[in-house]
Amino acid sequence: MNQPAHVLVAEHLRKFYGPRLALRDLSFSLQAGRILGFLGPNGAGKTTSIRILTTIMEPDAGQFVVDGIGYQYPDQIRRKIGVLPESFGLPKQMTGLEYLTYFGQLYGRSARDARVYGVQLLEEVGLGHRGNSLVGTYSHGMRQRIGIARALVNDPSVVFLDEPTLGLDPKGQQELNGLVKRIAVERNAGVILCSHMLPEVEAVCDDVVILSSGEVVAQGPVGDVTGKAERNVVRVRVPVSAVADAQRDLAALSAIRRVVAGTGQPGWLRLEVDEAGGDGNHVNNRILQALISAGTPILGFEPQGGRLQDVFLDLTTKALK
Repeated sequence: MNQPAHVLVAEHLRKFYGPRLALRDLSFSLQAGRILGFLGPNGAGKTTSIRILTTIMEPDAGQFVVDGIGYQYPDQIRRKIGVLPESFGLPKQMTGLEYLTYFGQLYGRSARDARVYGVQLLEEVGLGHRGNSLVGTYSHGMRQRIGIARALVNDPSVVFLDEPTLGLDPKGQQELNGLVKRIAVERNAGVILCSHMLPEVEAVCDDVVILSSGEVVAQGPVGDVTGKAERNVVRVRVPVSAVADAQRDLAALSAIRRVVAGTGQPGWLRLEVDEAGGDGNHVNNRILQALISAGTPILGFEPQGGRLQDVFLDLTTKALK
């Protein structure tokens, strides 16, 4: 069975802003029909990477190829990619169909073909019933959908989606994530999804690239990357006033190697569990029983490990040290 074609290959990309190295040695590939989560904390180099890959700026070193076209030919690459930026403007006095027809003509379609394809795109993104409505009357979720339709006007080989579900309610997020999956599968396009919503990325994406301080700290299939999470860590949250007592009580358990204050919201404790401490559920029960017996309120309890969020926090925190 033939492997899907690589629609994007980046090799050793680097970018300087003056003396500061903002992106160093970025290398990854994306296959047709797959969704790649592109992650990193603020300042990690995500925006710089996307700007290079969408030909907004040039790399200072390295190269990339989009559907067989080298980075030296940005005009040709732009005809092969679709982009939904995090923030984008829409003409409020045009209908959704007029908007898509206009962009279809910009890409060389006749007025008739552009309109026919616009109708098809509206159906694809779930706006078939609102194609003749003014864009100014669209809800936030509908604006995101018309933005995705706009990104598909030129039948791209690679689609870049930046925070497509930001600001949507859970139902809207679920529906839009389903649309993203269909774009990859039905169009056989490679999708790069930038998002801060890590559970969403874990559920939707096939592969992931995690950046920190301008360099890749993890990449590969989501299952492989989450396998790097710490398996023997539990997080417990108690009232701030009870942290010291809880830390003492939990450290006294034979199954616990160490208890330290966690990062982020106050009151969290990070417990390192001894691998020889027994079954995970048994250890969890002992932790909870110790707190209950001491009369300590339990505000949060998270057996850690095996989640993309855990890997992300662990790797990006280590990279900053």
